[in-house]
Amino acid sequence: MRRSTILAGVFLPALSAVAAGGLAAQEEEGTIPGVELGIVLENRYVPPIAVHPFTLSIAGDDALGREIELIIARDLDLSDRFLVRDTLPAEFAGGGVQYALWEQFEVDWLLTGTLEGDTAGDGRILAVELHDVVYGSLHERERFRVPERGSASFRMAVHAVSDAVVGWVTGERGAAATRIVLAMRAFGEERGKELYVVDSDGENLRRLTWDQSIVASPVWSPDGKRIAYTSWKSGVPRIYEFDLETGRDRALIPDGHGHQLTPSYHPDGHTIIFSVIGAEPKGIFTFNIRDGCCLTRLEGGPHQNLSPGYSPDGSSFSFLSSRLGTATPQIYVRPARGGSAELLSPYRFGAGGYFADPDWSPGSSKVAFAGGIKGRRQANRYNILVADVAKGDNRLVQLTREGNNEDPSWAPDDRHIVFKGQRTYGTGVFIVDTATGRTRLLVGNVLAEDPDWSPLLAGNGVGG
Repeated sequence: MRRSTILAGVFLPALSAVAAGGLAAQEEEGTIPGVELGIVLENRYVPPIAVHPFTLSIAGDDALGREIELIIARDLDLSDRFLVRDTLPAEFAGGGVQYALWEQFEVDWLLTGTLEGDTAGDGRILAVELHDVVYGSLHERERFRVPERGSASFRMAVHAVSDAVVGWVTGERGAAATRIVLAMRAFGEERGKELYVVDSDGENLRRLTWDQSIVASPVWSPDGKRIAYTSWKSGVPRIYEFDLETGRDRALIPDGHGHQLTPSYHPDGHTIIFSVIGAEPKGIFTFNIRDGCCLTRLEGGPHQNLSPGYSPDGSSFSFLSSRLGTATPQIYVRPARGGSAELLSPYRFGAGGYFADPDWSPGSSKVAFAGGIKGRRQANRYNILVADVAKGDNRLVQLTREGNNEDPSWAPDDRHIVFKGQRTYGTGVFIVDTATGRTRLLVGNVLAEDPDWSPLLAGNGVGG
């Protein structure tokens, strides 16, 4: 048995539906009529872990070893799966693993490592061992190639080590070796938005486009090598694809097909789903971008249909529609091969409500979206909500409560969500842990929107 439970989370009280007579008061407070809002709390044991100072086989690698240790320790903390012991007593600095001492220090897991030369390249090999202190045994051992410090892939390779540790302990995927793309106002510029990417820990913010225009709704391809987005650089909104390996972009959909918005990739990486407005026929379409053919309309009608996104297996997609009225946009789900659309977001006739920005979890049946009920004291204030398509019940999980929150996007670990937020101290991009409610600032004091989380961008080790 592990030690007594540490409650790592924030309690958000459950809100149940009110009677019709209390509806006006409920709308004023911004709650959602007819819907049970769940709690954000996992009563789950959070194991303490320590990262022992790495040993070095090459003189002069002290700074490199310390930097790698700090990146991994921070990644483990940001995974929200560990209590990281970052201050170690002097007696733990010696060689060898003394399980009894570490257990007295109340550590369940210990990560040790040795930084070696890489005969196959200019980087290093990091040999890491994960020790189960409670059972006094070596749990896992692996060797990882780490590129030269300062190279473009250095930090991502270290993040991959952290993700492997998460997997060894929990059996779940980590999400450290990822990036997030943003549509953001360029620093020093007064108008427009450009594509930026930032590492999942908030480091290495860099600009991708220099179009002096407006970009919107960027999304990652399933292989993490391309980003599709809408740009107004030709005068009308068209969908482009930015190749991260070449730094070049291309228009994806033939010109003349209306205003092209809110693209998203099919899991096969060859098909794009997007919205068309401003011309007939309008609606939601798909297009084979590999073969350059086969424009197909999936949804139409006089209303607006936007922000389509596929389920993990591509069998269904979620989208935003104004079919219940332009003042009350709602979230729907329907089969990709045809069938009726089913309402996912909460709706009660006459009760208002504004819901948008659906994003399907990459590995589950959950859909995150933003929205809420406009009250007299809470105009334009929305929160991040999660519904489970598979359950089909009238229950949501509310992940935020402060300020205004929009544009959610899931991490590849199916646990964290990045979103655009506004607080009393300014605007920025935030990340929330759906298991505990822990929220952290990713990039602050920027005018950014439509963040999208990449798939994993680096793999595991090179052998035992």
